[in-house]
Amino acid sequence: MTGFHLGPFAGATGFSDAVGLDEADPIFDFRERYHVADPELIYLDGNSLGRLPRAVLPRLEELVVDQWGDGLIRSWNETWWDLQIAIGERLAPLIGALPGEVIISDSTSVNLYKLAMAALGVSESRRKIVTDDANFPTDLYVLRGVAGALGGYVEMVRTEGSTSPMASLEAALDEEAALLSLSSTAFKSGYTYDIAGVTALAHRAGASVLWDLSHSAGVMPIDLEASGADMAVGCTYKYLNGGPGAPAFLYVRRDLQGSLASPIPGWWGHAEPFAFDLDYQPAEGIRSFHSGTMPILSLAAMEAGFTDVAEAGIDRIRAKSVSLTEFFIRQWEEHLAPLGFALASPLDPERRGSHVSLSHPEAWPLDRALIEIGMVIPDFRAPDNLRFGLAPLYNTHLEVHTAVQRIRAIAMTGAHAPFAGEKLTVT
Repeated sequence: MTGFHLGPFAGATGFSDAVGLDEADPIFDFRERYHVADPELIYLDGNSLGRLPRAVLPRLEELVVDQWGDGLIRSWNETWWDLQIAIGERLAPLIGALPGEVIISDSTSVNLYKLAMAALGVSESRRKIVTDDANFPTDLYVLRGVAGALGGYVEMVRTEGSTSPMASLEAALDEEAALLSLSSTAFKSGYTYDIAGVTALAHRAGASVLWDLSHSAGVMPIDLEASGADMAVGCTYKYLNGGPGAPAFLYVRRDLQGSLASPIPGWWGHAEPFAFDLDYQPAEGIRSFHSGTMPILSLAAMEAGFTDVAEAGIDRIRAKSVSLTEFFIRQWEEHLAPLGFALASPLDPERRGSHVSLSHPEAWPLDRALIEIGMVIPDFRAPDNLRFGLAPLYNTHLEVHTAVQRIRAIAMTGAHAPFAGEKLTVT
């Protein structure tokens, strides 16, 4: 990055504050558990893909060499067959679920389809699915597909930036509503719903609730049991650090498991899969929501990330998340707001997840310049959103301070102008 100072920016406002916050951070040492090839590179994309936990490498070596290489097919009985159940049990307390309520299975989209179909299938008269326009687009695609297949429809509540649409949700939850499906933390703004309050609102209207926890699992305090939530899905490769394309999870409250039927009756959800019965008999409990064979290598890689989250503790992780995002916002106000960057995330930390989004008319070239010459990796969300995912297990306040100063340097000098070209496939 010729002509630019990469930092640390000891003379800039907030530097000593950043150092002090890091020195007082009780989970600062967890950063050492993650692979950081270049300490100069500031990675702020943790809500698209978390860093690699160092413990993954020996775990995969054990699985590939000992279990696959030496154990061969014997490893299915010895280790692999119930691995997705065992890892689901480890995830359960991190999202406030009870034993037997969480499994690792398929992708988030497939799990959303399975649970939305199951929920709509038990209603004889209600055919409306309620969601909002801040939901992840794939969730909207899936919900519309489910509604179309079952003769229903989707009502999409309009939101206003990063503010609460509670009044509009309440109006949409009428006598026709069968299901409310929302992202607990919105993927663009980071707006975070009160899960218990929204669930109660839906239940009063006679609708069930399906939460997408993809941008909150592993970094936000979630208590599905106490909130009365019916169902939930989520990915594991963001703040849970499960790895690229890692399998997703699904949750079904225990008292609902007997009344909801998976629309994809696969052999891994069969009561006796190796009986090879031509008639399907679902397994009891949460296992019935499995469909096909699980990717064992990806399953094994997930364990290390879950372990770190559990050891650090959600309360300490959340406290640092709030500290990081609050510090980022103070730095934005001081250094970036005067340059045309607008805050696109809630100011209230109670309603904000662990990412901060800034809007700017030149967000795309700024994103590319940060990555190519600024040694900062955020991500871009169309049309004008720069999203910074702050992962408390390895991001630091000093990284936030340095990143803001690098953004400022690029914007002030116009160094991003040459990057206003065609967008990449993955942004």
